[in-house]
Amino acid sequence: MSENPMSEEDHDTKVKKEILTALENVIDPELGMDIINLGLVYRIDLDDQGTCNVLMTLTTVGCPLTVELQEMIKMELENVPEVKDVTIELTFDPPWSMDRMSRYAKIALGIA
Repeated sequence: MSENPMSEEDHDTKVKKEILTALENVIDPELGMDIINLGLVYRIDLDDQGTCNVLMTLTTVGCPLTVELQEMIKMELENVPEVKDVTIELTFDPPWSMDRMSRYAKIALGIA
């Protein structure tokens, strides 16, 4: 009896979940909340060569912890087997606002 192989779409969904889970381990040191629930990550793409491209923003322009956050992101994504390289693009368009935060983040930070 042969196993049903995972479809490419199922595999992509699984990898995307692994990437999101890894990024939930990246905590913004100023707010004490992960970058996913804060809504700092706008887009994640993984190409066929294993390069994970992360488009994200910061809570403020000129955030003094930019390099630290980028290092934490790369360190966490290295734990996802399909990710071979990481590129991080910062954007402030659209600018981050508390509206981007998940309900969980708002409750945890006492905003909701």
